[in-house]
Amino acid sequence: MKVTKITTYRVPPRWMFLKMETDEGVVGWGEPVVEGRARTVEAAVHELSEFVIGKNPANINDIWQTMYRGGFYRGGAVFMSAMAGIDQALWDIKGKVLNAPVYELLGGRVRDRMKTYCWVGGDRPADIIAQMKERLAHGFDTFKLNGCEELSIIGTSKAIDAAVAKVAEIREAFGNTVEFGLDFHGRVSAPMAKVLVKELEPYRPLFIEEPVLAEQAEHYPRIAAQTSIPIAAGERMYSRFEFKQVFERGGISIIQPDLSHAGGITECVKLAAMAEAYDVAFAPHCPLGPIALASCLHVDFVSWNAALQEQSMGIHYNKGGEVLDYVLNKEALKLDDGGYAMPFKGPGLGIEVNEELVIERSREAQDWRNPLWRHPDGSVAEW
Repeated sequence: MKVTKITTYRVPPRWMFLKMETDEGVVGWGEPVVEGRARTVEAAVHELSEFVIGKNPANINDIWQTMYRGGFYRGGAVFMSAMAGIDQALWDIKGKVLNAPVYELLGGRVRDRMKTYCWVGGDRPADIIAQMKERLAHGFDTFKLNGCEELSIIGTSKAIDAAVAKVAEIREAFGNTVEFGLDFHGRVSAPMAKVLVKELEPYRPLFIEEPVLAEQAEHYPRIAAQTSIPIAAGERMYSRFEFKQVFERGGISIIQPDLSHAGGITECVKLAAMAEAYDVAFAPHCPLGPIALASCLHVDFVSWNAALQEQSMGIHYNKGGEVLDYVLNKEALKLDDGGYAMPFKGPGLGIEVNEELVIERSREAQDWRNPLWRHPDGSVAEW
């Protein structure tokens, strides 16, 4: 069997799908994208395709290493995201050829179901209580929300009080019947992270995500030493070589690589194993589409330290397209009470992509861009 063609489709709301065809008619799907830079990743996919077209798709490890090491420059958001989508499609094909779910090819399941969580509150946290009540009615009890709005490098007491008040409101409304993580989204500097974690500690969030930007990872152990709240990070890290440095420094409790950014299934299985050796939990980042989510779940099902899975059904970014829109066998991604995902029964990634809808919506897909925020003094703020 040989790979004969790779086609990319940019689709609403901000995703890109990849179709990989073979000379024996078996097709695989992947989801390579950097949100807001889909066209850049698309170009990288087609440049990397020279390492894939004409090759046997069963040789996933060799193809991965060739894509990674075959050029002098490597790593980073664009290359690793392009590789991730190609890698997902290769695993999808291999599972279909062998008539087995990908998790079976990775050694088999270590759990019967996987806990997921959902987003509330939007970019600027608002209507949190109402949204949590709505999702509780649908069986969810675990959430994530942005921990604050933009925050200056030395923030005001007013901004700190506003962030803490929103969290206090959650505990007042729900007690310990819900759990939630707080995403600082890289909006917080190291000096202000120290303040916020102290103020938030009485409300016992599940974790604080990206308390500082990934490029400031040397602060993770310092922040962790100041709080009992678990520190989570990793959505803007792209390979085991970056994570290696974080593990060695310590301080991180949960890693959150993205299966569409961090080299795909092949790389993230290795990252989960590395994390387990350091007694660190694995909770993949996934505010994306169905192929990315399915890829995450296959790795979750074979990783003992997989603790939580992000999923984007109903997330505030999903305008013009929802996760299940592009899936024919929607039951494969059905979440049971409590927000648990069940193991896939079908071969490969286990989802059947609605190719007709993908093609139709790709004709009118708009380029998504994240907001550009500024501080009151006019300087650029982290979004």
